[in-house]
Amino acid sequence: MENMNSTSTLLSLVGRSTAISDPDQLRTMLQAGHAAWCEGVAEVRADVAQRSSALDDDALAAWCTQAEAPWEGGQTRCEAVSNLAFAVWDASPAAMAYVALEERAAEFGICLIPE
Repeated sequence: MENMNSTSTLLSLVGRSTAISDPDQLRTMLQAGHAAWCEGVAEVRADVAQRSSALDDDALAAWCTQAEAPWEGGQTRCEAVSNLAFAVWDASPAAMAYVALEERAAEFGICLIPE
């Protein structure tokens, strides 16, 4: 899957996973999906940090609220940006694809966390 971004990778993996029932192949796909998930989170975090750097606190708070990640009392700006980034990521097609991939793997008892 060279030259694919994290979204393309995750969408491709979940699409292919529906036709696979071999646990080893699904585990390999889930591992690749996890790597793409981590890459995607990092990309979104960097993008949100860059975009929010030009915003004043009120504008950032409004964006947080719109993303359903309200800037709560006691949080630092950095914490608010991190929560916002995760909310933005969590609502993305890539994150949803990873959840679907996890669910498909779980149907066969596959999880990345050892029991």
